[in-house]
Amino acid sequence: MTDNPFYRLSPFIQEYIYRHGWTELREIQVEAAHVLFDTDSHLLLASGTASGKTEAAFLPVLTQLQQQPSSSVGVLYIGPTKALINDQFYRLQGLLQEADIPVWHWHGDVGRSSKERLVRQPKGVLQITPESLESLLINRTQVLQPIFHDLRYVIVDEVHVFMGSDRGLQILAQLQRLARYAKQEPRRIGLSATLGDYALAEQWLGSGSKRTVVTPRISAGGQSVRLALEHFQRPDEEDKEKPLPPAQADPYYRYIFGVTRPGKALVFSNNRAQTETVTASLRQIAEAEQLPDVYHVHHGSISAPLREAAEAAMRDPETDAVTAATVTLELGIDLGQLERVVQLEAPLAVSSFLQRLGRSGRRGGPMEMWFVTSETEKTGGEALPEMLPWQLLQSIAVIQLYLEERWIEPIESSQLPYSLLYHQTMSLLAQGEQTPRALAQKVLTLPPFKAVHPEDFRQLLLYLLDIDHIQRTEEGGLIIGLTGERVVRNFKFYAVFADNEEYTVQDESREIGSIIQPPPPGERFALAGRTWEVLEIDPKRKLVQVKQISGRASVSWKGTCGRVHGRILQRMRQVLFEDKEYRYLQPQARERLREARQLAAAHRLDQRNILPLGGQTFAILPWMGTRSYRTLDRSLRMLGRGRFSIYGIGGVAPHFFTLLADTDSSEILQQAIVRQVMGLETGESLVALNESPRLQKYDEFVPAPLLRKAFIHDHLDVKEMKSVVKAWE
Repeated sequence: MTDNPFYRLSPFIQEYIYRHGWTELREIQVEAAHVLFDTDSHLLLASGTASGKTEAAFLPVLTQLQQQPSSSVGVLYIGPTKALINDQFYRLQGLLQEADIPVWHWHGDVGRSSKERLVRQPKGVLQITPESLESLLINRTQVLQPIFHDLRYVIVDEVHVFMGSDRGLQILAQLQRLARYAKQEPRRIGLSATLGDYALAEQWLGSGSKRTVVTPRISAGGQSVRLALEHFQRPDEEDKEKPLPPAQADPYYRYIFGVTRPGKALVFSNNRAQTETVTASLRQIAEAEQLPDVYHVHHGSISAPLREAAEAAMRDPETDAVTAATVTLELGIDLGQLERVVQLEAPLAVSSFLQRLGRSGRRGGPMEMWFVTSETEKTGGEALPEMLPWQLLQSIAVIQLYLEERWIEPIESSQLPYSLLYHQTMSLLAQGEQTPRALAQKVLTLPPFKAVHPEDFRQLLLYLLDIDHIQRTEEGGLIIGLTGERVVRNFKFYAVFADNEEYTVQDESREIGSIIQPPPPGERFALAGRTWEVLEIDPKRKLVQVKQISGRASVSWKGTCGRVHGRILQRMRQVLFEDKEYRYLQPQARERLREARQLAAAHRLDQRNILPLGGQTFAILPWMGTRSYRTLDRSLRMLGRGRFSIYGIGGVAPHFFTLLADTDSSEILQQAIVRQVMGLETGESLVALNESPRLQKYDEFVPAPLLRKAFIHDHLDVKEMKSVVKAWE
């Protein structure tokens, strides 16, 4: 009996388990309890969505906190979104209602009075975003020791979201800074449903710590999966010459309308613009058919009340609801019983596919996802690469990589995060004056900056002195300068991800959300799945007054292609040439794939990567990931400056290039490109000496030589590019 960790849990937790009808602890909960009760290691829990990871972490931790109460906040939970924190907050409240363990949430939507109560009586569990934690470190220096001196555990949820981003590196820096206020090193628990490389995740979670990281190997569950993929050829919605037709006349939207009703459905897209367009279209069809309006939008530019209304509608078991969302609902929020998930266009990653699929099947039913891909209708005058259904191919590749190999992208972090270096330097100086030596010691010992050379940091400090972001005191210390003060004291400083200056949209006094650039008064735009006419714009207050009108309108955001791993591109190529049928393909998708395979065979795309398009025009199908594609693009432009002239370079990243060359022979062109690429040793020659790409939020405050160095190191991949190009020979 003593081997069963259930009997080691506190009575209030045992009672909670009985009350919820659990017959036994799940495997992941048993394994987590053994690690947390019997070792002093960090813990990484990696298993599928809805597998009980949250309970696996919290049940033993709360048991220890109840048996040995902490004299400060005992558990710090870091989540990627306000919505996820709110969801976990209410779940924990139910668990802890009979125990003397308070749970607090702290982010921009939480009232000041709640935060002040925590500051006065710090104990229990604190749930927070990285941005709010940064604010706490800067603005509440005097209470950090009382709040965190007896911190026992740090739980980082959705680890895969943070890894590979400046936001994740920010967390590692924050944990190291917090450790200075705790009397003991807190144990870390990382939670994730989609990890491709456990070793990388363990390394990330343990950064800057002396403890080992344990990852229990959990057997895969037997939950069934239902998949379907349909494909459409559609008019160009961005063609300003043609008015948008009624949605009910478009087979694409009719299909989405059909697969999302009745019941509960999440419609995922890769950008905010598409969520707006699909919601407005589904709402228009429902209105035409005199059916109820059950449609919602959920993304970062929708107001908090409307996002919360969408979440509440999805949880309500008595009503139908359809919500179109971006990554904001991709994470671990429990939305109750979903009938299905719909994915518009190809996911950018296998990990994203799995996260989104995992939103369904949470009450014992099968996980279900309907892919809907599209391409612009062909007129007959397109070049060969434009004739391929790239979104269809990418969707199949993503699905097959997981079904066949259980492959998930490995996540890589930036090695030279100079934007974050600026941010953490200013954040530490905001806490008070530092000598240059003390500042360097504090900053460069933070885990994200282990590859940063002290001379680089010295160069940054000298530059910040020049632009008045920092100043020297008479005693030789460093403080924030007047110009830097305006940056640090803005609430947007707490976030390390780039944001846009958006206008708040109001319908009378009700906030709808925000847009980047409003159209002039009298014109219309889409937001929250509805159409609005601009009444008045207040540039000083960044405020747009609107009224709701009928009809469809354009949207106010442009999506980006994101980053696609090279394995996905290689699997897409395989899809074109393998003699395999995929059972989840629907009729139009099956027929379109057959056409694409015939086209690829006719043009021998399995034997060549450079295709003549007529005259001195060529296409290149490199079949390489985004970083390598970017590197090859620069290599081609170098050839354009040399004796072998290449110009007019275009294409669609990372699928294909188009270009003009001073030759009519694809063989000669290929030899020149292969020779050029194989002669490269590093990316140094691909970036001009005076070039300093600004890609991250605070790059404008980083010296140009450091930006150039970071771009070469973190955004180009000569090694992978060469390995792919070598196979062309």
